[in-house]
Amino acid sequence: MLKAVLFDLDGTLLDRDQSVELFMNRQYERLYEFLSHIPKEQYTSRFIELDNHGYVWKDKVYQQLIREFHIPSVTWEALLQDYVEDFKHHCAGFPHIHEMLQELKNNGIALGMITNGYGQFQMDNIKALDIEKYFDVILVSEWEGIKKPDPRIFMNALEKLNVEPSESVFIGDHPENDVKAAQNVGMKGIWKRDNQWNNIEADAIIDNYSELPLVLKNLDFNVHSLTK
Repeated sequence: MLKAVLFDLDGTLLDRDQSVELFMNRQYERLYEFLSHIPKEQYTSRFIELDNHGYVWKDKVYQQLIREFHIPSVTWEALLQDYVEDFKHHCAGFPHIHEMLQELKNNGIALGMITNGYGQFQMDNIKALDIEKYFDVILVSEWEGIKKPDPRIFMNALEKLNVEPSESVFIGDHPENDVKAAQNVGMKGIWKRDNQWNNIEADAIIDNYSELPLVLKNLDFNVHSLTK
């Protein structure tokens, strides 16, 4: 019987691509006096390329941007600080996340989140999405001292939720850090489709959270109440 559903954050609940684009456009406008010699589209697209879907921290990204675009009047530290302080104001969630999380809660499913990243930065983004209230457990790698795909962070979350791996599902966009890592501890792994990867081995694949109730039902858990 399904007792818990756990989620990744970036690329899973947070539409990071849209959020980054919104933030970068605003940063360019806000710091136009320092960046005006660079076309906005070029500045934004190069940031996205260097960022590598969030897997490169922004200190390295901004250092590279300053070198490439010859930005003399602002430091990479200042650009990084602007990112840390302002990104949360541009967070965009994927469609239907609130309805989906509420439906799971209404059906007595425990909810958890495991995200890699810096603790306060990730919590600011979670609060910006207004989804913290749905979760029984939220683990951020910096605060835990371990990160996905380490099996210990999954087991820590399950222990806090008081559920067994066989009673749980993990949903994430990364084939190894999310799906495979969850499967390795005995959970079912659902892949939130991300076009940067292909041929992913998962227990199920979703494109939209409106699909989730039926997907959970088809995973052989006794959750018929989740679908109308």
